[in-house]
Amino acid sequence: MEQAITPTPWLTRHRKALLWSGAALAVVGGAAFALAFLDWNMLRGPIGSFASARTGREVVIGGDLDVKLFSRTPSASVQGLQIGNPTWAGKGRMAEIPRLDVAIEAWPLLRGKVVMRRLALERPAFNLLRDGEGRANWSLSRKTSASQPLRLPPIRDFTIRGGHLKFADAKRRLTLDATLDAAEQAGAADRGFSLVGKGAINAAPFLLEVRGGPLLNIRPERPYPFDADIRAGSTRVLAKGAIRKPFDLGELEARVTASGEDLADLYHLTGVPFPNSPPYRLSAQLTRQQKLWRATGIGGRVGDSDMAGELSVDAGGSRPFLRGDLRSRSLDFDDLAAVFGGAPSRRPGETVSAGQKATGLQLAAQRRLLPDAKLDLRRIRAIDADVKYSAAGIRDAMLPLRSGSVRVRLDKGLLTADPLRFDLPQGAITGQVQLNGRKATPVTSLDLRLSKARLEQLVPIRAGGATPLTGGLVGRVKLTGSGASVREAAAHADGQALVVVPGGEIRAAFAELLGVNVVKGLGLLLAKDQSKTDLRCAVAHFQAKGGVLTANRIIFDTTPVLGVGQGTIDLRTEQLDFRISGRPKHPQLIRVMAPVTVRGPIVQPRVGVETSNVVAQGGIAAALGALVSPLAAVLPFVDLGGADDAACGALIVQAGRQGAPVKGPARR
Repeated sequence: MEQAITPTPWLTRHRKALLWSGAALAVVGGAAFALAFLDWNMLRGPIGSFASARTGREVVIGGDLDVKLFSRTPSASVQGLQIGNPTWAGKGRMAEIPRLDVAIEAWPLLRGKVVMRRLALERPAFNLLRDGEGRANWSLSRKTSASQPLRLPPIRDFTIRGGHLKFADAKRRLTLDATLDAAEQAGAADRGFSLVGKGAINAAPFLLEVRGGPLLNIRPERPYPFDADIRAGSTRVLAKGAIRKPFDLGELEARVTASGEDLADLYHLTGVPFPNSPPYRLSAQLTRQQKLWRATGIGGRVGDSDMAGELSVDAGGSRPFLRGDLRSRSLDFDDLAAVFGGAPSRRPGETVSAGQKATGLQLAAQRRLLPDAKLDLRRIRAIDADVKYSAAGIRDAMLPLRSGSVRVRLDKGLLTADPLRFDLPQGAITGQVQLNGRKATPVTSLDLRLSKARLEQLVPIRAGGATPLTGGLVGRVKLTGSGASVREAAAHADGQALVVVPGGEIRAAFAELLGVNVVKGLGLLLAKDQSKTDLRCAVAHFQAKGGVLTANRIIFDTTPVLGVGQGTIDLRTEQLDFRISGRPKHPQLIRVMAPVTVRGPIVQPRVGVETSNVVAQGGIAAALGALVSPLAAVLPFVDLGGADDAACGALIVQAGRQGAPVKGPARR
């Protein structure tokens, strides 16, 4: 008689678990069996619908779909893959890929890491768009920002054959039509990755050539080398570097050299609103760490000035932020003219572009100084910034500037240059400039102070080897004007300006001529007399309204002569009109009652003598000479004097109340 088999206590306790495990294995095994022999073409529709829902655009698999799951490298082959545009981009497709093959390594996948063993695309066609609002049709995730750098998982072998890329960026006014290949061909001269194309950027020709190393046996820990040559109009950018982690474009480094006619042209390539400049050539070490770009070791020349320093752009916040620390050993001052839309001087050997040369010729022909190039408000509204700049030496300036520095900050369209400083042989020019680009019409304000300066250093006129004027010099200019160009802002300027010479000396011959004491003044000049007389004070105060600076009071007080004048500086027409008359403080036998005039364009004023009174006096003298005696003819030229000293103390006190940092005369 057979003995019945009695379940062991262990089987009794784990009977349910074993039954469930067996059932699960049966389901998995059945599913695996089904998947192994499944016709994946039956799932093309559901897979396309799922992808469409996740990406917000139509995704269609129009050809065969073949999937092999049970392998150390699971793989899939997709034919006729079509990816449409998002709704905002209109009809059309972002990508069409006749054949795509992909294989994934299984073991890294079990650890949650995706490593592609192979990715191959046959004749892919990409049509990439970015609109004026910055939306990009290649951003497949609803949550991912278009500014996110492209980041693919590691790919061991990457092949692209016969690829075609079209790219249009409305914001940067850039179009590109390029070929795209990444193939390793034995014995071929052109091996590895290549992206070569042409198009237009800001209506200028655009050429792009990017080449990389072989894309076979790529290791995730080994940087992937590349070279790039970009030409946009007169701008050329050369780069030689590496992607630190292959297929993660958020981690790269390169040695970059950029050259061109104007730094501002880099805006459409970089999105950074660099200022206008003369022709330049700069090199730097460029690194990218996701949304942070750094340019270190900057070196080269801008115009005839050297440039060095560091820049960085952080695109990780709500607005891009530019930081910088730049410096020059020697600044050619007229290179700054290009910053405001003007042109450097026309001296032989000056570095200028063809466009700047034309601007300079036009300004010279019109005898104008102020440029009328318009400010593009979109650029300064697109980024915030904090940049420092210093020049250890300055040359070729109208004033004897020795060095300078400025800190420029940009906040939502409000640009501030503060503090701004230029050092003189003695004294300095300090202050701030602000440009409010938040309004439809920008408004520019400036407040500049001249302190502790010397007249003979700022106005280095020499006559017979000696300086005719010496003394301290202080002043202040405070103006505000609206306009999209320097010329427009100046033409609408309101405010005031004040210049004071608290005390000094003037060559006696010039003081007498201011009188105008013809006999004594010319005699001293002809005798090369270098004797000096006191310059008690000189004050010129201007009120600005609607672009016209009016001086109702100009005082020039010397020991022998009191000069009084008035005049205007019309920034609308860039014309001067001054009239200064001198009155002697002691009797003179022969004196011409002829005011001195300064008139004409600001860039080339004419100094003259108003002759109407002289002619009238001469006419009377001639009549008297004919009727009375030769002595009578001298009477019109006799001046009994009697002019009082100007109230210099009161004038200087008043000048101080106007805001100028007036002090006693600086001593040499």
